[in-house]
Amino acid sequence: MNKAMRLLALVCAAWLAQPAAAVHAAYPDKPIRLIVSFPPGSGTDSNARYVARKMEERLGVAVTVENRPGGNSFIAAQAVATAEPDGYTLLLASNSPVATNAAMFKQLPYDPVKDFAPVARLGYGAMALAVKADAPYKTVADLVDAARKRPGELNFGSGSASYQIATELFLSMGGIKANHVPYRGAAPALTDLAGGQVDFVFADYGAVIPFVQSGRMRLLAVTGDTRLKSAPDTPTLQESGFPGYYMVNWTAAFAPARTPPAVIEALSDTLLSIYRTQDAADFLARTNWEVFPVGPKALGEFQREEIRKWDQAAQRAGIPKQ
Repeated sequence: MNKAMRLLALVCAAWLAQPAAAVHAAYPDKPIRLIVSFPPGSGTDSNARYVARKMEERLGVAVTVENRPGGNSFIAAQAVATAEPDGYTLLLASNSPVATNAAMFKQLPYDPVKDFAPVARLGYGAMALAVKADAPYKTVADLVDAARKRPGELNFGSGSASYQIATELFLSMGGIKANHVPYRGAAPALTDLAGGQVDFVFADYGAVIPFVQSGRMRLLAVTGDTRLKSAPDTPTLQESGFPGYYMVNWTAAFAPARTPPAVIEALSDTLLSIYRTQDAADFLARTNWEVFPVGPKALGEFQREEIRKWDQAAQRAGIPKQ
Protein backbone atom coordinates (compact mmCIF):
# COMPACT_ATOMS: atom_id res chain seq x y z
CA MET A 1 0.00 0.00 0.00
CA ASN A 2 1.51 3.37 -1.04
CA LYS A 3 1.55 6.48 1.13
CA ALA A 4 -1.54 8.03 -0.48
CA MET A 5 -3.62 4.92 0.02
CA ARG A 6 -2.50 4.57 3.65
CA LEU A 7 -3.55 8.16 4.28
CA LEU A 8 -6.92 7.53 2.63
CA ALA A 9 -7.43 4.43 4.79
CA LEU A 10 -6.68 6.40 7.95
CA VAL A 11 -9.10 9.16 6.96
CA CYS A 12 -11.85 6.62 6.24
CA ALA A 13 -11.27 4.84 9.53
CA ALA A 14 -11.49 8.10 11.42
CA TRP A 15 -14.67 9.08 9.58
CA LEU A 16 -16.32 5.71 10.27
CA ALA A 17 -15.44 5.94 13.95
CA GLN A 18 -17.10 9.33 14.39
CA PRO A 19 -20.77 8.21 14.45
CA ALA A 20 -20.18 5.60 17.18
CA ALA A 21 -18.23 8.06 19.27
CA ALA A 22 -20.94 10.65 18.81
CA VAL A 23 -23.65 8.18 19.83
CA HIS A 24 -21.74 7.23 22.98
CA ALA A 25 -21.09 10.86 23.86
CA ALA A 26 -24.78 11.70 23.45
CA TYR A 27 -26.01 8.74 25.50
CA PRO A 28 -28.73 8.72 26.59
CA ASP A 29 -30.89 10.73 24.22
CA LYS A 30 -34.13 8.71 24.33
CA PRO A 31 -36.19 6.76 26.90
CA ILE A 32 -34.67 3.77 28.71
CA ARG A 33 -36.66 0.63 29.56
CA LEU A 34 -36.12 -1.43 32.69
CA ILE A 35 -37.52 -4.94 32.17
CA VAL A 36 -38.61 -6.81 35.32
CA SER A 37 -39.50 -10.50 35.36
CA PHE A 38 -41.99 -10.18 38.24
CA PRO A 39 -45.37 -8.44 38.60
CA PRO A 40 -45.96 -5.16 40.46
CA GLY A 41 -45.68 -5.55 44.22
CA SER A 42 -42.56 -7.72 44.20
CA GLY A 43 -39.30 -6.62 45.79
CA THR A 44 -37.59 -6.46 42.41
CA ASP A 45 -40.41 -4.31 41.03
CA SER A 46 -40.19 -1.80 43.88
CA ASN A 47 -36.42 -1.58 43.36
CA ALA A 48 -36.91 -1.02 39.65
CA ARG A 49 -39.37 1.83 40.21
CA TYR A 50 -37.00 3.50 42.64
CA VAL A 51 -34.14 3.11 40.15
CA ALA A 52 -36.26 4.49 37.30
CA ARG A 53 -37.18 7.60 39.26
CA LYS A 54 -33.60 8.30 40.29
CA MET A 55 -32.20 7.61 36.81
CA GLU A 56 -34.63 10.13 35.33
CA GLU A 57 -33.39 12.76 37.77
CA ARG A 58 -29.77 12.15 36.80
CA LEU A 59 -30.02 11.46 33.07
CA GLY A 60 -32.85 13.76 32.02
CA VAL A 61 -34.67 11.13 29.95
CA ALA A 62 -37.76 9.04 30.69
CA VAL A 63 -37.07 5.67 32.32
CA THR A 64 -39.97 3.22 32.29
CA VAL A 65 -40.52 -0.07 34.10
CA GLU A 66 -41.99 -2.94 32.08
CA ASN A 67 -43.26 -5.94 34.03
CA ARG A 68 -43.00 -9.16 32.04
CA PRO A 69 -43.76 -11.91 34.57
CA GLY A 70 -44.15 -15.60 34.00
CA GLY A 71 -42.33 -18.35 32.19
CA ASN A 72 -39.80 -18.77 35.01
CA SER A 73 -38.46 -15.31 34.15
CA PHE A 74 -37.69 -16.53 30.61
CA ILE A 75 -39.94 -13.90 29.00
CA ALA A 76 -38.19 -10.92 30.56
CA ALA A 77 -34.70 -12.34 30.19
CA GLN A 78 -35.20 -13.16 26.51
CA ALA A 79 -36.64 -9.71 25.84
CA VAL A 80 -33.40 -8.14 27.05
CA ALA A 81 -31.04 -10.77 25.64
CA THR A 82 -32.46 -10.18 22.14
CA ALA A 83 -32.82 -6.39 22.43
CA GLU A 84 -30.65 -3.94 20.55
CA PRO A 85 -27.37 -3.66 22.50
CA ASP A 86 -27.50 0.10 22.73
CA GLY A 87 -28.10 0.70 26.44
CA TYR A 88 -31.79 1.55 26.14
CA THR A 89 -33.12 -1.82 27.34
CA LEU A 90 -31.94 -3.22 30.66
CA LEU A 91 -32.86 -6.22 32.79
CA LEU A 92 -33.45 -5.15 36.40
CA ALA A 93 -32.91 -8.67 37.63
CA SER A 94 -33.27 -10.64 40.79
CA ASN A 95 -31.05 -13.67 41.19
CA SER A 96 -33.67 -15.89 39.49
CA PRO A 97 -33.18 -15.17 35.76
CA VAL A 98 -29.40 -14.64 35.87
CA ALA A 99 -28.30 -17.22 38.46
CA THR A 100 -30.93 -19.54 39.94
CA ASN A 101 -32.48 -20.63 36.65
CA ALA A 102 -29.15 -22.17 35.65
CA ALA A 103 -29.55 -24.52 38.62
CA MET A 104 -33.17 -25.40 37.77
CA PHE A 105 -33.18 -26.06 34.04
CA LYS A 106 -31.15 -28.31 31.76
CA GLN A 107 -31.62 -25.89 28.91
CA LEU A 108 -32.46 -22.21 29.00
CA PRO A 109 -33.67 -20.14 26.03
CA TYR A 110 -30.84 -17.74 26.86
CA ASP A 111 -27.37 -17.97 28.38
CA PRO A 112 -27.35 -16.12 31.73
CA VAL A 113 -23.67 -15.24 31.32
CA LYS A 114 -22.94 -14.97 27.59
CA ASP A 115 -26.15 -13.15 26.60
CA PHE A 116 -25.82 -10.32 29.11
CA ALA A 117 -23.35 -7.60 30.02
CA PRO A 118 -23.14 -6.96 33.79
CA VAL A 119 -23.81 -3.32 34.69
CA ALA A 120 -24.17 -2.93 38.48
CA ARG A 121 -25.22 -4.89 41.54
CA LEU A 122 -27.61 -2.91 43.72
CA GLY A 123 -29.08 -4.46 46.89
CA TYR A 124 -29.84 -7.64 48.78
CA GLY A 125 -32.36 -8.84 51.34
CA ALA A 126 -33.57 -11.83 53.29
CA MET A 127 -36.61 -13.93 52.47
CA ALA A 128 -39.32 -14.75 54.98
CA LEU A 129 -41.18 -17.96 55.75
CA ALA A 130 -44.83 -16.97 56.13
CA VAL A 131 -48.11 -18.73 56.95
CA LYS A 132 -51.69 -17.52 57.11
CA ALA A 133 -52.44 -15.57 60.30
CA ASP A 134 -55.01 -18.08 61.56
CA ALA A 135 -52.92 -21.14 60.68
CA PRO A 136 -52.16 -23.49 63.58
CA TYR A 137 -48.41 -23.05 63.06
CA LYS A 138 -46.92 -20.60 65.57
CA THR A 139 -43.30 -21.65 65.02
CA VAL A 140 -41.14 -23.37 62.42
CA ALA A 141 -41.21 -26.47 64.62
CA ASP A 142 -45.03 -26.49 64.45
CA LEU A 143 -44.93 -26.40 60.65
CA VAL A 144 -42.29 -29.14 60.48
CA ASP A 145 -44.27 -31.34 62.88
CA ALA A 146 -47.45 -30.91 60.82
CA ALA A 147 -45.60 -31.80 57.62
CA ARG A 148 -44.17 -34.91 59.23
CA LYS A 149 -47.58 -36.03 60.48
CA ARG A 150 -49.17 -35.35 57.07
CA PRO A 151 -46.41 -36.15 54.56
CA GLY A 152 -47.13 -34.74 51.13
CA GLU A 153 -50.38 -33.06 52.17
CA LEU A 154 -49.21 -29.50 52.78
CA ASN A 155 -48.80 -27.15 49.81
CA PHE A 156 -46.24 -24.39 49.35
CA GLY A 157 -46.30 -21.58 46.80
CA SER A 158 -43.24 -20.18 45.05
CA GLY A 159 -43.04 -17.15 42.80
CA SER A 160 -39.68 -17.97 41.20
CA ALA A 161 -36.93 -20.55 40.91
CA SER A 162 -35.12 -18.87 43.82
CA TYR A 163 -38.10 -19.28 46.14
CA GLN A 164 -38.56 -22.88 45.04
CA ILE A 165 -34.94 -23.78 45.77
CA ALA A 166 -35.09 -21.94 49.11
CA THR A 167 -38.19 -23.94 50.05
CA GLU A 168 -36.95 -27.27 48.76
CA LEU A 169 -33.71 -26.82 50.71
CA PHE A 170 -35.78 -26.16 53.84
CA LEU A 171 -37.82 -29.31 53.20
CA SER A 172 -34.72 -31.39 52.54
CA MET A 173 -32.93 -30.19 55.67
CA GLY A 174 -36.08 -30.80 57.72
CA GLY A 175 -36.66 -34.27 56.29
CA ILE A 176 -40.20 -33.36 55.22
CA LYS A 177 -42.27 -33.26 52.04
CA ALA A 178 -44.80 -30.79 50.64
CA ASN A 179 -46.42 -30.11 47.27
CA HIS A 180 -45.09 -27.32 45.07
CA VAL A 181 -47.54 -24.81 43.55
CA PRO A 182 -45.75 -22.43 41.11
CA TYR A 183 -46.80 -18.78 40.64
CA ARG A 184 -45.88 -15.91 38.35
CA GLY A 185 -44.20 -13.96 41.14
CA ALA A 186 -44.26 -13.53 44.90
CA ALA A 187 -47.34 -11.28 44.96
CA PRO A 188 -49.85 -13.85 43.58
CA ALA A 189 -48.31 -16.59 45.74
CA LEU A 190 -48.82 -14.45 48.83
CA THR A 191 -52.34 -13.55 47.79
CA ASP A 192 -53.21 -17.24 47.64
CA LEU A 193 -51.49 -17.86 50.97
CA ALA A 194 -53.67 -15.16 52.54
CA GLY A 195 -56.69 -16.84 50.94
CA GLY A 196 -55.79 -20.29 52.24
CA GLN A 197 -55.02 -21.89 48.87
CA VAL A 198 -51.49 -22.84 50.01
CA ASP A 199 -50.11 -23.54 53.49
CA PHE A 200 -46.79 -21.67 53.51
CA VAL A 201 -44.62 -19.49 51.29
CA PHE A 202 -41.02 -18.34 51.14
CA ALA A 203 -40.98 -14.84 49.67
CA ASP A 204 -39.12 -11.56 49.75
CA TYR A 205 -39.58 -9.99 53.17
CA GLY A 206 -40.64 -6.67 51.67
CA ALA A 207 -43.49 -8.34 49.77
CA VAL A 208 -44.69 -10.10 52.94
CA ILE A 209 -44.75 -6.97 55.15
CA PRO A 210 -48.14 -5.58 53.96
CA PHE A 211 -49.86 -8.90 54.63
CA VAL A 212 -48.35 -9.11 58.11
CA GLN A 213 -49.27 -5.52 58.89
CA SER A 214 -52.87 -6.11 57.77
CA GLY A 215 -53.13 -9.12 60.07
CA ARG A 216 -53.46 -11.68 57.28
CA MET A 217 -50.12 -13.46 57.74
CA ARG A 218 -47.68 -14.56 60.40
CA LEU A 219 -43.91 -14.68 60.07
CA LEU A 220 -42.25 -17.88 61.23
CA ALA A 221 -38.63 -17.17 60.27
CA VAL A 222 -36.26 -15.20 58.04
CA THR A 223 -33.56 -16.68 55.83
CA GLY A 224 -30.55 -14.48 56.58
CA ASP A 225 -28.00 -15.05 59.32
CA THR A 226 -29.32 -12.30 61.62
CA ARG A 227 -32.76 -11.18 62.77
CA LEU A 228 -34.31 -8.18 61.06
CA LYS A 229 -34.48 -4.86 62.86
CA SER A 230 -38.17 -4.44 62.04
CA ALA A 231 -38.99 -8.00 63.15
CA PRO A 232 -36.74 -8.63 66.16
CA ASP A 233 -39.05 -11.32 67.53
CA THR A 234 -38.88 -13.39 64.34
CA PRO A 235 -36.02 -15.92 64.49
CA THR A 236 -33.76 -16.93 61.65
CA LEU A 237 -34.05 -20.44 60.26
CA GLN A 238 -30.61 -21.08 61.71
CA GLU A 239 -32.07 -20.39 65.16
CA SER A 240 -35.08 -22.58 64.35
CA GLY A 241 -33.27 -25.87 63.96
CA PHE A 242 -31.73 -25.38 60.51
CA PRO A 243 -28.03 -24.67 61.13
CA GLY A 244 -26.19 -23.29 58.12
CA TYR A 245 -29.35 -22.26 56.28
CA TYR A 246 -28.65 -18.98 54.46
CA MET A 247 -30.43 -17.84 51.28
CA VAL A 248 -30.94 -14.21 50.28
CA ASN A 249 -32.26 -12.35 47.25
CA TRP A 250 -30.37 -9.66 45.37
CA THR A 251 -30.96 -7.26 42.51
CA ALA A 252 -28.67 -6.13 39.72
CA ALA A 253 -28.81 -4.48 36.31
CA PHE A 254 -27.76 -6.26 33.11
CA ALA A 255 -27.65 -5.04 29.51
CA PRO A 256 -27.68 -7.14 26.34
CA ALA A 257 -24.30 -8.62 25.45
CA ARG A 258 -22.25 -6.51 23.05
CA THR A 259 -23.52 -3.24 24.52
CA PRO A 260 -20.64 -0.78 23.99
CA PRO A 261 -18.28 -0.53 26.99
CA ALA A 262 -18.68 3.26 27.09
CA VAL A 263 -22.45 2.86 27.52
CA ILE A 264 -22.01 0.16 30.18
CA GLU A 265 -19.65 2.48 32.05
CA ALA A 266 -22.11 5.38 31.85
CA LEU A 267 -24.97 3.21 33.13
CA SER A 268 -22.87 1.68 35.87
CA ASP A 269 -21.66 5.07 37.07
CA THR A 270 -25.25 6.32 37.21
CA LEU A 271 -26.59 3.32 39.12
CA LEU A 272 -23.69 3.21 41.57
CA SER A 273 -24.08 6.93 42.24
CA ILE A 274 -27.73 6.24 43.13
CA TYR A 275 -27.07 3.27 45.41
CA ARG A 276 -24.16 4.86 47.24
CA THR A 277 -26.40 7.53 48.74
CA GLN A 278 -28.10 7.64 52.12
CA ASP A 279 -31.41 7.99 50.31
CA ALA A 280 -30.94 4.56 48.70
CA ALA A 281 -29.91 3.04 52.03
CA ASP A 282 -33.02 4.50 53.65
CA PHE A 283 -35.25 3.25 50.81
CA LEU A 284 -33.93 -0.30 51.08
CA ALA A 285 -34.03 -0.27 54.88
CA ARG A 286 -37.80 0.26 54.78
CA THR A 287 -38.10 -3.30 53.43
CA ASN A 288 -35.08 -4.62 55.33
CA TRP A 289 -32.83 -4.73 52.31
CA GLU A 290 -29.31 -3.36 52.26
CA VAL A 291 -27.24 -1.60 49.62
CA PHE A 292 -24.86 -3.93 47.82
CA PRO A 293 -23.30 -1.83 45.02
CA VAL A 294 -20.45 -3.02 42.81
CA GLY A 295 -19.55 -2.39 39.18
CA PRO A 296 -19.53 -4.57 36.04
CA LYS A 297 -16.42 -6.68 36.65
CA ALA A 298 -17.26 -7.49 40.28
CA LEU A 299 -20.89 -8.20 39.34
CA GLY A 300 -19.80 -10.66 36.67
CA GLU A 301 -17.61 -12.53 39.16
CA PHE A 302 -20.40 -12.46 41.76
CA GLN A 303 -22.93 -13.79 39.24
CA ARG A 304 -20.77 -16.78 38.34
CA GLU A 305 -20.25 -17.58 42.03
CA GLU A 306 -23.99 -17.31 42.66
CA ILE A 307 -24.70 -19.75 39.82
CA ARG A 308 -22.42 -22.24 41.55
CA LYS A 309 -24.03 -21.60 44.96
CA TRP A 310 -27.63 -22.02 43.79
CA ASP A 311 -26.68 -25.15 41.83
CA GLN A 312 -25.13 -26.67 44.96
CA ALA A 313 -28.27 -25.78 46.97
CA ALA A 314 -30.51 -27.38 44.35
CA GLN A 315 -28.41 -30.54 44.37
CA ARG A 316 -28.47 -30.69 48.17
CA ALA A 317 -32.26 -30.30 48.09
CA GLY A 318 -32.49 -33.12 45.55
CA ILE A 319 -34.16 -30.98 42.88
CA PRO A 320 -33.72 -32.57 39.43
CA LYS A 321 -33.16 -30.13 36.59
CA GLN A 322 -36.24 -29.66 34.45
